Amino acid sequence: MKNEKSKKVAKTKGLHISEIYRLEKKGKHEFPLFLARIAAGFPSPADDFIDKKLDLNEFLIKHPAATFFVRVDGDSMIDAGIHSGDILIVDRALEASNNKIVIAVLDGELTVKRIHKIKNKLYLIAENPSFEPIEVNEEMNFEVWGVVTHVIHLV
Repeated sequence: MKNEKSKKVAKTKGLHISEIYRLEKKGKHEFPLFLARIAAGFPSPADDFIDKKLDLNEFLIKHPAATFFVRVDGDSMIDAGIHSGDILIVDRALEASNNKIVIAVLDGELTVKRIHKIKNKLYLIAENPSFEPIEVNEEMNFEVWGVVTHVIHLV
């Protein structure tokens, strides 16, 4: 019976972690930050000056020792803007509270889902209507690895 449940859970997950990276911070990696905002509608004249330098580590990573990166594979989180091949920035120092997107280990497999608590029940929710919610129960081996803070998505 447990094997049948495991197979069902594996089919509902839909988005898996294909690679895990650690933060390697060797000095600052600063990039130019322009003072003018870029219009997403009609084109506007560009300013020819830079306001300051932007360190992406400083901007995106609040807890360097507790931060890691994962590359995802699958489509269960597409409505949350997470696509196959994207890299997620994950912070283990943050609390996995209700409605946060988390990296979880469920029966030995890493997955990305939105955590949702209803009364005394815990669910992992996909952001794609093709996938059923997963109710986390006592029979499952479950652990939250961290909270997703940012998505690096190629366009």
